[in-house]
Amino acid sequence: MIKHLLSILATCALAFAAAPAQADDYQNTINVFKKAVESAAFFNSAYGYAVFPTIGKGGAVVGGAYGKGRVYAKGKYVGDTSMTQLTAGFQLGGQAFSQIIFFEDERSFKEFTGGNFEFGAEASAVAITAAAGAQANTTGSSASASAGQNDAKAVGKYHKGMATFTVAKGGLMYQATVGGQKFNYTPANK
Repeated sequence: MIKHLLSILATCALAFAAAPAQADDYQNTINVFKKAVESAAFFNSAYGYAVFPTIGKGGAVVGGAYGKGRVYAKGKYVGDTSMTQLTAGFQLGGQAFSQIIFFEDERSFKEFTGGNFEFGAEASAVAITAAAGAQANTTGSSASASAGQNDAKAVGKYHKGMATFTVAKGGLMYQATVGGQKFNYTPANK
């Protein structure tokens, strides 16, 4: 019974992330990260950023995550991105969260927008709206944790030109997984 309930929860989390995000969703998510002490300063110094209003993550042994986002350079919208993740290992449940990736300079921005970009191995533990994660990446990211909508927390520095912050939106998931986030980028129509 519990497995069935958690399976439904995971499916709902992924379906919620697949729903089209509205323009207000992007601005609201950006505002959450601007208000958070740990991420606010990055808006003043970063070359650009990618923002994902909702990423849905779910699994039972094998799991996945998906989210759509927008990419900004020097404060201007320049394109769309999507994130997919496939994970294997001990995991059960579903979760929804927001994510932002800051690009320190033009080089890291071009690395992300140059085609298919991928973060490396990840280990995390998530419960309800509190999250804690530590990422060991081959191509760059940083650890993140959150206690709620206005408390985005992260290492607070760039790693290989990128800094990643997350805010848990809800769900219940326990996991100890290895997997990578993969990103696709499409420039905006001019």
